[in-house]
Amino acid sequence: MQVSVRELVWFWLLLINAAAFVLCGIDKRRARRGKWRISEKTLLLSAALGGSVGLLLGMRCFRHKTRHRRFTIGVPLILCAQMGLAAFWLLRR
Repeated sequence: MQVSVRELVWFWLLLINAAAFVLCGIDKRRARRGKWRISEKTLLLSAALGGSVGLLLGMRCFRHKTRHRRFTIGVPLILCAQMGLAAFWLLRR
């Protein structure tokens, strides 16, 4: 059984977006309980690695990091850049 690059990319995107969403939920829960938090760098890195949609959904769903400009502006910008890269990758064929 041979796996194509396209299948690997879709698998990665599914995995990283699920992880970003879960990380956002965990961080919100820890924030409410006053416990150790997930760093902003880790959350933004998950978005930069392809999980921007998952992080945006997590921000909306858990109402988390919605007052931080770094997230409200940065994550949508990351998503736009990723969409541009995806369009370039798909159209170059």
